[in-house]
Amino acid sequence: MSGRDALGIFNLIVVAGVLAGISYLAITLQPEEYDRDTLCVVGVTPPHRVVIIDKTDLYSMEQAEAIAGVILNERDRLGVSERLSLFELNENGNLSDTNNFSLCNPGSGEQVNPLYRNPERIQARYEALFAGPLQTALADLVTPKDAPQSPILEALAGLTHEDSFDRSVPGRHIVLVSDMLQNSEIFTVYGRGRGSIEDRLPDPVEVARALEAQHGDGLMGVTLEIRLIPRAGWEEDQAGPLRDYWDLVFRQLGVRAYWSELPGGSGAVG
Repeated sequence: MSGRDALGIFNLIVVAGVLAGISYLAITLQPEEYDRDTLCVVGVTPPHRVVIIDKTDLYSMEQAEAIAGVILNERDRLGVSERLSLFELNENGNLSDTNNFSLCNPGSGEQVNPLYRNPERIQARYEALFAGPLQTALADLVTPKDAPQSPILEALAGLTHEDSFDRSVPGRHIVLVSDMLQNSEIFTVYGRGRGSIEDRLPDPVEVARALEAQHGDGLMGVTLEIRLIPRAGWEEDQAGPLRDYWDLVFRQLGVRAYWSELPGGSGAVG
């Protein structure tokens, strides 16, 4: 074989390698298919973070601002294609249909590789499809309301009936903004005439069993971050025996619970 023939074969190999590389990049870098309604990747079950705002009691404007901060912090913690949902807890324990925000993060301009995608175009898409609707949802979520019941536990369990938050979903994380003053048929913290809070609360094992009898064990494996709203006249119970009681209930349900106090004091807006 002459040197010219060898050089020709070498050039063909180089060209074939370049074409193969271009074809590979075209396949691997093409945009994934997204669901138009949720912005989630089609065929993929994403990790899901949920923020629940307990609106069965009033809260102060300072607390309302803090709640908005909690939601925006959850937005900023999302990875690309992870899902964020916002719900408010009403007096019936219902979460569905209280807000329309449940979307996957399509990625902001800062979250894409500028070698392959245009950050400005991606940021504009992010603002239009994700950040903008989130701001709209915030306007209603942080508006104080009031209700005669507070079925916190039932609402948490009910959420696991949703396909997007059942036990098959990875990375299930709930941020619950609440005073944790449960008031429903399953148990109530009220009724101080019946004695101290330790004496009037039912056995946490029985509470967990009653909840699972109604809703199943879907809460098992959930991580729960409680942002506690302090209530005037309840601070001592909230920080001590009530918190201990909730921890016992959550332990029975297989929930990993973490606590922190929501800034803004214990005042309320009438």
